[in-house]
Amino acid sequence: MSTFATVSESQNIEYKSTWRDEYLKWICGFANANGGTIFIGKDDDGKIVGVADAKKLLEEIPNKVRDVLGILVDVNLKETKQGDYLEIVVEPYPNAISYKGQYHYRSGSTKQELKGAALDKFLLQKKGKRWDGVPVPKVSEKDLKQEAFEFFRKRGFKNKRLSEDSLTDSNEHLLENLKLVENGYLKRAAILLFHPDPEKFVTGAYIKIGYFETDADLIFQDEVHGNLFEQVEKTMEILFTKYFKAYISYEGIHRVETFEYPEDAVREAILNAVAHKDYSGYTPIQISVYKDKIMIWNEGQLPEDWTMEKLTKTKHPSMAYNPDIANAFFRSGYIEAWGRGFSKMTNQCISAGLPEPLYYYEMSGFWVVFRKDIYNADYLQTLGLNDRQVKAVLHTKDKGKITNSDYQTLNTVSKATATRDLTELINRQIIVLQGSGKRDIHYILRVAEPKMSQ
Repeated sequence: MSTFATVSESQNIEYKSTWRDEYLKWICGFANANGGTIFIGKDDDGKIVGVADAKKLLEEIPNKVRDVLGILVDVNLKETKQGDYLEIVVEPYPNAISYKGQYHYRSGSTKQELKGAALDKFLLQKKGKRWDGVPVPKVSEKDLKQEAFEFFRKRGFKNKRLSEDSLTDSNEHLLENLKLVENGYLKRAAILLFHPDPEKFVTGAYIKIGYFETDADLIFQDEVHGNLFEQVEKTMEILFTKYFKAYISYEGIHRVETFEYPEDAVREAILNAVAHKDYSGYTPIQISVYKDKIMIWNEGQLPEDWTMEKLTKTKHPSMAYNPDIANAFFRSGYIEAWGRGFSKMTNQCISAGLPEPLYYYEMSGFWVVFRKDIYNADYLQTLGLNDRQVKAVLHTKDKGKITNSDYQTLNTVSKATATRDLTELINRQIIVLQGSGKRDIHYILRVAEPKMSQ
C-alpha cells in the first residue's frame, strides 16, 4: 500500500477527484468532529489527477461553505506539473454545524449522518452536557423514594464521603448539593438514582442475569429492576446466593465461605457497568454466567481517542460517561474517582488465585470477563475426568508441566494407559503438548480465551 493510500484511510483526510456540492456534507462532518482536510483533484490513493476550473472553485467553494454551513474554511490552490488541485482545511467547531438541517460527523474514515439517539447525544455534548444531566419536567423530589435517600446518606457517611449533617439534611438540599437539579428541574441522573421506577422514564434501565449451559442454552434467568442503588445491591445478592457456589472450609472452629469469584471485583464490575452505561441506547446491562466464567456487558463508548489498552493497562484520569451518576456513586462510597477500577479488579482476581479478567470493547459496549480457576478437583470431576486424569491435571498445575513418565509414576499405570489418558486430556482441550524429540516432550495446562457471544 502506498503512503497516500495509508493517509487516505485516516480520520482527518479525504480525497476527491472532482468537486461536487454534496461534498459540503464532508466539510460538515469534519467541522462536527476533529477537523480535517479535503483534497480536490486527487484520486482515492492520493495521486494527483488535477481538477478543471481550479481557480474558479478557489472562489466558489468558500462562499458555498459560508452560505450553506455558516462556517469559514481555508481553500488553497496547489499548482503542480501533474495538475492543479485544491486543499480545503476544515477546523473543528465547538458548536453543532448542520447541512440543510442534517448533522454529519466524521468517524474513522467514513462520514455518518447522525440521527435519533446518536444525534441527541452529539447535540448535548456540543452544549457541554451529558445525557444524565438533562432536566426532566413534571417530576419532583416528592416522587422519589425516601428509602433510596436513606441508603445513600448512611453509606456516604459510613465511607466518610458525607458529613454528619447530611444525615438530617433535607432531600431537596441533598439533591442540590449533588448537582442533580437544574433550573428547578430534576436531572435524569436523579431519576435513575432515587426514583422507585426509573423505567417509566428510561427504557432498558435494568439488569438481566442468565445462567448458560452453552451459548445457546439458557437454563434460568433473573431481571433486576428499581433505582441504581437497588440494582447494584440486588444483583450482588442474587449472584452470590443463586448463581455462584461457595466452597466451605474451616479455620479452627470457624466456618469460612470462599466464593468462586472475589466479591469486591464483581461489585466493581457491576458498578462500572451501571455508572458508565449509555442509557440512551435502551438496552439493559447483561450478565451471563457459565460454569467456568461470568461475562458482564453494558452498552457504552470509549472516550474519544482512547483505546482499551490505555483504559486497562495504564494509569489514566477518571473519565465518567455519566458524570452526575458517577458523582453520586462516589459520594456514597461506591466508587473511587481516580480511574483505578480495572487495576483493582485485576489485582483482586490475582490475589484470589484466579486468571486475570479479560476486558473487551465489542458490539457497541464493554465486556468484563471473570474466569474461574477451572483446575480444581471439584470442577474437573464435573467434566467427567477419571481420578487419574484429575490427579494429573492438579500435578500439572502445581509443577507447571507433566510428562508421560510422570503420569505413569503418579498413577502407577502403564505407558499405554498414560498415553491414552493424556491424549484424551488434549482432545478435551485441558492440556497441550509442547516440546520436540522424545526427551523434550511434555504437557502444560491450556489457557483458553473465552468466546464473546451474546
